[in-house]
Amino acid sequence: MKKLFKDRETKMICGVCSGIAQYFNIDPTIVRIIWAIATVVFALFIGIVAYIICALVLPDKSTIE
Repeated sequence: MKKLFKDRETKMICGVCSGIAQYFNIDPTIVRIIWAIATVVFALFIGIVAYIICALVLPDKSTIE
């Protein structure tokens, strides 16, 4: 069963995008670009708050294994 987590090994800020990329088995750069574009297009504040919430809520990879 797949689990969603933060990946601290390939992180840039908190590892949220890297963990999401591993969950969907895609390149983390693609997730980062999509997140950045969505943040700018929809609302800067909402994208930043969503990232912070994910950073606080998602467990680290080390705690899952």
